Amino acid sequence: MQHTNKERILSLDVMRGIIMILLAGESALVYTSLSQLKLPSFIHVIILQFFHQPWQGMRFWDTVQPAFMMMAGSALYISCSRKFEKGETWSLNLRHIAIRSLKLFLLGTALHCVYAGKLVWELWNVLTQLAFTSLMAYLVIKKSSYFQIAFGVFLVMINDLLYRTIHIANYNYPYTEFHNFGAYIDTILMGKINTDGWVAFNIVPTAAHTIWGMTIGKLLISSKAPLYKIKILIVVGCLSLLIGYSMDWLNIVPIIKRISTGSFVYASTGWVMLMLAFVYWVIDVKKKNKYARIATVVGMNSIFIYLFFETLGAQWINNTVFIFIGGFTSLFQITTNIQVLLSSFVVWLLEWYLCYWLAKKNIFIKL
Repeated sequence: MQHTNKERILSLDVMRGIIMILLAGESALVYTSLSQLKLPSFIHVIILQFFHQPWQGMRFWDTVQPAFMMMAGSALYISCSRKFEKGETWSLNLRHIAIRSLKLFLLGTALHCVYAGKLVWELWNVLTQLAFTSLMAYLVIKKSSYFQIAFGVFLVMINDLLYRTIHIANYNYPYTEFHNFGAYIDTILMGKINTDGWVAFNIVPTAAHTIWGMTIGKLLISSKAPLYKIKILIVVGCLSLLIGYSMDWLNIVPIIKRISTGSFVYASTGWVMLMLAFVYWVIDVKKKNKYARIATVVGMNSIFIYLFFETLGAQWINNTVFIFIGGFTSLFQITTNIQVLLSSFVVWLLEWYLCYWLAKKNIFIKL
C-alpha cells in the first residue's frame, strides 16, 4: 500500500450522505409529489431529472446508483488500507469482506420480498449488486491504480461483447428492452425478466464503478497535493464523459442505464468524478464545511438508513404521516396534491432526523 494522508477525507462522507439523502427523498415520494403539481414547464424539466431515463439516454437520477457504488469502493479502500497498516493480512480481511457481501446479498434479496409482499427470488436491487462488486473490488485492492482502471475497462468490454455476440432466440437484440442478453440471463437465474428492463447481469459492468471508486479513494488519501487530486478527477472525469457520449453519438454503444452499457458506465463515471472534484474542492480544500454535518450524519449509517426507508419508510411511515398531515391540512381546504407533497417532505425530514439522532448518540449500525 502507498503512503497515505492520515486526515479524514470529509468530502467522501459528504458525498455519500448526499446520495443517501437523495435516495431517502425518492422513498418519501418527494419527487413523485412534485411531478404531480401544476408547475411551469421548465421546473418539470428539472423535476424529470430525478427519475430514471425510460431506456436510452441519461438523466441526473441515473448517476446516483453509480455514485453510491463508487463511494462504496472508496470507503472499502480507505477502511482496508487502515487495517493493512495495522498489520492485518489481505487473506484475513477477505473473510470479513466475504461475510459482509453475503449479508448484503441476503438483505438485497429480502428487500425484494418486502416489495412484493411475498417470498420471491429476485436479484435486481443495489444491495445484491454491491455484494458482488465489493468482493470483485477487494480482489484487486492491492493492485496498482493502472491495473484497477484496466480491470474495470475489461469488465465493461466483456459486458458489451456478450450483449453483441450471444444470440439466443427472442433475446438476440443487444439494446432492445426485454430482448437482450441480460434479460436472457435473468430467465436462467430467476425464471423471469424485470418489467422495467433492469437486469441482474449489471453486477459485471457496474463492478467497474466500485473498482474505480476504490482507485479514487486511493488517490484522495494519498500524499499528493490537493490541487493535483482535483486535476486528476477533472481530467479523467472529462475523458470518461467524452468516451461515454462519443460511443452513444457515434452509434457504437447506446447509453442505457438499465442494462449498464459501456457508454453508460463511462459517462456516469465521468459525471460522478466531476461532482466529487467539486465537493472535494469545497469541503476539503476551501474548508467550507459549516453545514457538512447535514449530509455526514446520513452517510454514517448509509446501509441502515437505506434499508429503513425502503421497508418501514415506504411500507408504513409514508402512509402514517399522511394520516396526520392530510387530516390537519384538510381543515384549510388544501388540495390533495399539496397534502401529499407536505407529507413527503415531513417523512424526508423525519428520516434525516433519525440519522442525526443516531449520530448524536454515537450509534453506528454496520454490517
